[in-house]
Amino acid sequence: MTTPPPAGGPSGAPAGGPRAVPPRPAAPTSVPPRPAHPPRAPRLDQASDESYVPGDGMLAWLPFRPTIRIRLTLLYGGMFLMAGVVLLLLMYFFVRQALHDVQPPPFKFDGDIYVNRVPMTSDQFNQVIANSHGLKSNAALNTLLRKSLTVLVCLAVIAFAAGYAMAGRVLRPLGRITRTAREVATSDLHRRIELDGPDDELKELADTFDDMLDRLDRSFDSQRRFVANASHELRTPLAINRTLLEVQLSDPAASPDLQQLGKTLLATNERSEQLVEGLLLLARSDNELTDRRAVELSEVAARALEQTRAEAGKREVELRAELNPVAVSGNGILLERIALNLLQNAVRYNAADGWVEITTAEVPGGGELVVSNTGPVVPGYELEHIFEPFRRVKGADRTRSDKGVGLGLSIVRSVVRAHGGVIEATPRPGGGLTMRVRIPGA
Repeated sequence: MTTPPPAGGPSGAPAGGPRAVPPRPAAPTSVPPRPAHPPRAPRLDQASDESYVPGDGMLAWLPFRPTIRIRLTLLYGGMFLMAGVVLLLLMYFFVRQALHDVQPPPFKFDGDIYVNRVPMTSDQFNQVIANSHGLKSNAALNTLLRKSLTVLVCLAVIAFAAGYAMAGRVLRPLGRITRTAREVATSDLHRRIELDGPDDELKELADTFDDMLDRLDRSFDSQRRFVANASHELRTPLAINRTLLEVQLSDPAASPDLQQLGKTLLATNERSEQLVEGLLLLARSDNELTDRRAVELSEVAARALEQTRAEAGKREVELRAELNPVAVSGNGILLERIALNLLQNAVRYNAADGWVEITTAEVPGGGELVVSNTGPVVPGYELEHIFEPFRRVKGADRTRSDKGVGLGLSIVRSVVRAHGGVIEATPRPGGGLTMRVRIPGA
């Protein structure tokens, strides 16, 4: 932001007037620039890594993210190597000092002495002796340094290997915790770690994890019991109401007004049954599958397509299919529910003389189910809400009961998540949607 200069010129004097006004202090013409890269607070994962693995920043040059075992190995081996280098330097200094202390004393004599028939004075002879001692001392120090470095390198290799084995032994309980957690996620919640050993941090972590599994197991058991009880308590009265209404409508003596009222109540009861079934299926499909089998996705899509043909014919919607064989891992009934809900949603929210196309294809890592349809234009900002329960696209008629109860796409998303897959919705330029579902392969 720029501050305008004072009126009257740069000196601050008025443009015209009898008195001179003292100049105002110069105002900054702009706000001081902010630093291009403000300091950032450390991330939580970095803080947690540095809390138990010192020197994590020194390993940033590695082309891969080192595991804790590799870090501990480098820590153990690096500390041994540093201690060995310091010890070698101290030993080199002490041996050099000792060799200097054992230097022979100077000789004193009168006249000359002949060495290899060369006459020398006492000073020259002492100098020759000192040079010879120095050469031999340096050669001994070099030999000692070379052999010590060789031994240090060998011991460093042994230290790194021993550190790797030691780190594996220390982290073995952590691996057991990880394997148990993976088995719990893929099978059931009745398994426990039950780690034995000293009462240390790892045993405390295992006990905490066991307590969490106990709470989760009780919670899921309570949820399953609630769903089973709700299924019975909600379906029974609705079934009784439907039976009573059908019996009343079959009475030929019933008046036209009574017949019309019975049909209205029967449609309302049917909508309530669909709502209850959808809510119960949504509650059951929120959990990840534990029993997976190889399912042919094209066969599942073909079954759902046959169940939708009658409704599509009534609404004059053309069905198209391009089903390529692809095997995925999951539950066949729930996968059929995905295809059926997507097809019913595409048929019901379509335009007159529109079309619905379903395709299956193999993609890297699994299979893909794509359902495209014509219909009204869907704004991009509405896509994030269409998977929420009881949400419809803005402008859709909420009073008509033939368009479902608003749980179809919510059930689809829950079932896809339970299979470990992903679902993506994109609007078509001419109107309608393209729903793309990817399921892991068998």
